[in-house]
Amino acid sequence: MSSARIPTDPLTLLRAIEQAGSPQAYVEAQLAERGFLVQRRETDRMSERELEAYKKSLKAEAQARRELKAEAWKAYKSSHIVFLGDGVYWNDEAKIDPWDLPNVEVRAAENELPPLDGPRHLAEALELSIKELRWLAFHRDAATRIHYQRFTIPKRDGTERAIWAPMPRLKQAQHWILRNIAEKLLVHGSAHGFLPGRSTLTNAQVHANPRVVLKMDIKDFFPTVTLPRVRGIFRKAGYREQVATLLALLCTESPREIVEHDDKTYYVALGPRCLPQGAPTSPALTNTLCLAMDRRLNALARRLGWRYSRYADDLTFSLPQDHKDKPRLGTLIGLTTRIVQDEGFMIHPSKTRVARSGARQSITGLVVNGSLPPRTPRKLRRQLRAAIHNHRQGKPPYPGESPSTLTGLSAYVYMTDPTLGARFLAELDQAEAASE
Repeated sequence: MSSARIPTDPLTLLRAIEQAGSPQAYVEAQLAERGFLVQRRETDRMSERELEAYKKSLKAEAQARRELKAEAWKAYKSSHIVFLGDGVYWNDEAKIDPWDLPNVEVRAAENELPPLDGPRHLAEALELSIKELRWLAFHRDAATRIHYQRFTIPKRDGTERAIWAPMPRLKQAQHWILRNIAEKLLVHGSAHGFLPGRSTLTNAQVHANPRVVLKMDIKDFFPTVTLPRVRGIFRKAGYREQVATLLALLCTESPREIVEHDDKTYYVALGPRCLPQGAPTSPALTNTLCLAMDRRLNALARRLGWRYSRYADDLTFSLPQDHKDKPRLGTLIGLTTRIVQDEGFMIHPSKTRVARSGARQSITGLVVNGSLPPRTPRKLRRQLRAAIHNHRQGKPPYPGESPSTLTGLSAYVYMTDPTLGARFLAELDQAEAASE
């Protein structure tokens, strides 16, 4: 609209909008300044000529309003989030939220987190435009496209576990959040899953030579950690409402069902946004969220003479051999269930297991019976030895016995028994060299 003389420079237009206070205020001011704003009048006593002129001026105002509004909102949305989808609270004008922590920037500095004062700073840190940041964080209950790819892996009980892996652009943003924020947050020493220097081995080493082993499982671990809880993690870490909301949206997604309708694929939300199993940020965020729970469970275990560790959603308690008092197993199970519920989780009712020293005691896949260090099961070592022998003989492998799988299992054995693991790996190298 040449008559409206909209600034062609986006920065100039954006400054004008900010000076006006909002896109709507900018449009109204420009309409008045440029003579397009028409004073409303009664039309009953107008002549045909006056009525025609009045209608013409109203049409000109409407046309100018549409064009000014389109250009204003285009410029405004280039530097403001505006909207993040149904059910997501957002206010571009909010600078300080009443629920923000006092001296929140000090908390972020204490946690050695990057200063992120608002959406623009977050977008710059993630090397995104505001438009791209909004696109990655936007929520839809029924979407034709999402930022995750779904696949399944088998569980030990024969059912399938759905994995939602982020697409490359979102995955890159999540890795930045993981490295620069999530991995720097405080985690209890009892946590052993997905932490540098921790593993299934360090988890099992806590419980060496046990008299009794108690294993409990948290039900729906990641789905229980919903968007408000994730936002709370980032707010407690040292970020204000706007940044915490964007970070939480980038790290969560709704469980979805894939529906085909009218030759279109829809991803329909089945519940609230939560931590996806498959996002790189999910394990680290649950570890820091479980800090209070780990503290309470560790204190409970020590008070009753037990040892405690957690690997993701697996809770393990063990009673040392030299413990002389009664195990008080029922008390431990009951109080653990109550603490887990207090912390917003739930114990899986059918996955609580008790193993005494007369039976095999395994923790995160490693046997801990007796005075020997944690080790891989004998059956696994036998099967691996036989598979490597067949591979060296040039025999066709059984399903699941590819060279890469055998190498991975040998490395797993090496973790607990370096001598045997090194021998397996050397034999595999020899077999590969002979087959070339």
